Amino acid sequence: MVSKTSKNALLYKNFHEHAAALITSASGIYLHTSDGRSILDATSGAAVACLGYDNQEVQQAVTDQLVSVPYCHPGFYKTQAAVDLADFLVESTQGRMSKAILCGSGSEAVEVALKLAKTHFSHLPTPEPERSHFISRVGAWHGATLGALTIGDFKCRKEPFLQLIAQTSSRVSACSTYRGLRVGEDEEAYVRRLAQELDDEFQRIGPGKVCAFVAETVGGSASACAMPVKGYFPAMKAVCEKYGALLILDEVMCGMGRTGSLHAWEQEAVVPDITVVGKGLGAGYAPISAVLIKSDLVDSFQKSGKSFAHGQTYMAHPQAAAAGLKVQQVIRDENLVSRVRTMGEYMERRLKERLLPHPHVGDIRGRGLFWAVEFVVNKQSKLPFPMSLELHNKMHARGMKKGYEIALFNANGGYDGYSGDHFLICPPFIVTEADIDDIVDRTARVIEDTFSELLSSAMLEKVTMQMDIVRDVPVVDAVGEEQMVSVSAS
Repeated sequence: MVSKTSKNALLYKNFHEHAAALITSASGIYLHTSDGRSILDATSGAAVACLGYDNQEVQQAVTDQLVSVPYCHPGFYKTQAAVDLADFLVESTQGRMSKAILCGSGSEAVEVALKLAKTHFSHLPTPEPERSHFISRVGAWHGATLGALTIGDFKCRKEPFLQLIAQTSSRVSACSTYRGLRVGEDEEAYVRRLAQELDDEFQRIGPGKVCAFVAETVGGSASACAMPVKGYFPAMKAVCEKYGALLILDEVMCGMGRTGSLHAWEQEAVVPDITVVGKGLGAGYAPISAVLIKSDLVDSFQKSGKSFAHGQTYMAHPQAAAAGLKVQQVIRDENLVSRVRTMGEYMERRLKERLLPHPHVGDIRGRGLFWAVEFVVNKQSKLPFPMSLELHNKMHARGMKKGYEIALFNANGGYDGYSGDHFLICPPFIVTEADIDDIVDRTARVIEDTFSELLSSAMLEKVTMQMDIVRDVPVVDAVGEEQMVSVSAS
């Protein structure tokens, strides 16, 4: 019996009443609310709904699978949908990967990748059990489960659980030219410096103790689409190979076409040992993610004759696999990855034309249909607004109001793990130029009106005056280290 007092029982993050809009239907790139609004989803949820919300081919594929085989235990059986999706994923890498593990979420897939890496070294003819350390990057976000939190660096989400997290990871600087590139330094020198930093970290930990270097190919929600420069990943891979460690690339957010190639690493002249995909894999029609394993790594596993000590109830779930397979077939058949590149070029031009002139828009970066807008007190210092201002939340809340009705994927922490405000714009692959014009117009009004309101309340002026001095600014560019740079905020 349901209690008469049970109201608003659904819990996401906030133990107080969750004021999110109630969605009653969805079509194209719009979500329709119970109070009559139509929200333009400029973020595909969380870079998930790449086909929009009413693709009938995918809906039918999921329905057919539900009717034929809704579930079977992945350890006892397999379904054709799961077999076909795994084959599709492997073939999409031109054979450079040779096995796919189908999981349920990005965090889950990251956990599998870490366990695979550890297992690889345990199963070698001469086992290397000491290899249990992972090197990741400052500002990274790899998921919410404990293993993923271990290698992540989104401090607001990680620090409450530090006592539960294994101390088996460390971080080096991310590749992010906006703040990482030093005065007078070109990109080649920047890559050499980052490679040396990674090499130094291997030496500090002990080369025989490092299992893998883990990175998002293109930065995600926490690092706001931090972009690799030419030669960065080949240089990182070379360091890994020098010490016999693996390269794991996390493409849960930036993969499966989002950045203009099916796999983001295809644009980086590198092949990872293990890569993780999710989000756009199933486009939100079912929860699914995958781990892809390089062929020579698979050969090593097979020669060992040992199994991988991992299994979960909903791995290779039939309906999820059917959804993922059909989504990827639609993307292939409708040539949507090419469309992502074309629409992405148009979006870049429109965003920069309209938004970059704003005095508090510090940077717009991205690739394909994966873009971030970062806000700063002023463009010279690149200082972030105080975390207490919650600027990114204000932007998102305004976007959801009547008269704006645009979803912007807001986040903080891009500066030091706490402060730094930005949002992502990553619409479905089916957007048109007219849709992009609408997105840019609504986004501009959100930004302009939010800052106008702050100015009228004198809050923005107060913040600016406080920071309008010459000061030493900590720029975090390595784990536990800060480079003090004197800048003027005026």
